[in-house]
Amino acid sequence: MNESQVPVFIEGEIINFVPLNSKNINLFAKWKNDSDVRIYSRNIFPRTIEDMKKNFEPSNDKTKRDISFEVWHKKDEKTIGFGRVEIDWYTQKGWLGLEIGEPEYWGQKIGEEVTRLMVEYAFNELNLYKIYAGISSANIGSWRCAEKNGFVREATFKKDNYINGKYFDRFVYSLLKEDWLKTKKKI
Repeated sequence: MNESQVPVFIEGEIINFVPLNSKNINLFAKWKNDSDVRIYSRNIFPRTIEDMKKNFEPSNDKTKRDISFEVWHKKDEKTIGFGRVEIDWYTQKGWLGLEIGEPEYWGQKIGEEVTRLMVEYAFNELNLYKIYAGISSANIGSWRCAEKNGFVREATFKKDNYINGKYFDRFVYSLLKEDWLKTKKKI
């Protein structure tokens, strides 16, 4: 598909957020099974296409608690990853998750833009008060990306992730809406 055929939900500079497309199910399964991509998400079990299809099934829950989208690269006109916001509406808090599934797009500041857009969406449209991200200490690019977007390391869980035979700390980052608004005003 080209950009004119993709329904844009949120537009960025390099990427757009677009709705999940079930036609990309094979791509999602590829990423979930790729050892280089799945290492930090701790996806340790093989994921079948049937497993992935469950993400597209309608829920009986009337309150949406999980909002997912694809990350669409505008210039290359292709899906390169996906993100999600898991929401606790009662406390107005959410957990952000992001995966760039195509390694050739790593290290190009795309994660920073995706995170920035997710933060803006979480605070401006979902009216969340606080958002979190859990990141392995081994995933330096992800925790630097969180910090560049104003997240503060709130907790460190010692030796909480097991990756390729070694234990790593897990960081929990958070960002309050009021702090984010102050930062935006300075810019």
